[in-house]
Amino acid sequence: MSSDAYAFWITEPGRGEIRPVTLGEPGPDEVLVRTLHTGVSRGTETLVFSGRVPESQWSAMRAPFQEGDFPAPVKYGYLNVGRVEHGPPELLGRTVFSLYTHQSRFIAPKTAVTVVPDDVPASRAVLAGTVETAVNALWDARPMVGDRVAVVGGGMVGGCAAAILARFPGVRLQLVDVDAGRADLAARLGAGFATPDEALGDCDLVIHASATSAGLTRSLELVAAEGTVVELSWYGDKQVSVPLGEFFHSRRLTIRGSQVGGIVPGRRRTYADRLALSLELLKDERFDAFVTGHSPFAELPEVLPRLADGSLRALCHVIDYPQDHLIDHPEE
Repeated sequence: MSSDAYAFWITEPGRGEIRPVTLGEPGPDEVLVRTLHTGVSRGTETLVFSGRVPESQWSAMRAPFQEGDFPAPVKYGYLNVGRVEHGPPELLGRTVFSLYTHQSRFIAPKTAVTVVPDDVPASRAVLAGTVETAVNALWDARPMVGDRVAVVGGGMVGGCAAAILARFPGVRLQLVDVDAGRADLAARLGAGFATPDEALGDCDLVIHASATSAGLTRSLELVAAEGTVVELSWYGDKQVSVPLGEFFHSRRLTIRGSQVGGIVPGRRRTYADRLALSLELLKDERFDAFVTGHSPFAELPEVLPRLADGSLRALCHVIDYPQDHLIDHPEE
């Protein structure tokens, strides 16, 4: 079974193109998947597109199915939802999520795909990787019933953390962002909203996801004595400055890093468990608030620069793939 496909490559920082791919025969423990949607966030992936991954992080930042090396040429991406066209009977015809790149069809180990629940729309399921990051952060943060919590930074990761926290009983929750327009997002998620100046302090826990020094500084100001700030931001090659010489020591504050590549020791959950939980959480229609736009796959080389420079405002921008073989060729 020989199948043609197309994949998006970053050819140099700030520029990409769609290239043809020839697929071989899937093996007995592999699946052939036709992509329905991929997701692009304005966080990690736009930093990769802009060539801003520090050399010290090239190994840590590799995507599971990445080809090429940083800064370019590189095939990168990790939010893929498709339909299995060839594989074992229990997967054939099923909609699956994987950490595959922006590619119209692909072959992968059957263990690399996870079945999407029937009541989760395929276009919403691209959020699974981001929800997984938020789940991991909350495992690290260990919020409790009745906690006072602030999430600083209302992008995809911070927003997904807020969406999950909004389900905790008795929690005082605020989504904090410099963009007052994020109040609408907070309302859809069931969270309160505040700009940094208006945010309520004395928090038991602060989740920081703004990727700015100002956001991390404000997070330290909002947390109560002996409280914890969980740092979710990925800064790329940007230097961060925070006032650790002021109240940080006297109030015995903690900054805890959280990264989706590792599960907190003692949690007794596997990576498969975490992804399955994330897909179950996506049954909640509130997560539709994060899908802020759609573009066809053929336009991805023009869309990514606009996402990277902020001229196309988005949380998760969904890329839609044609299902007609006759239009599966971007150059036609």
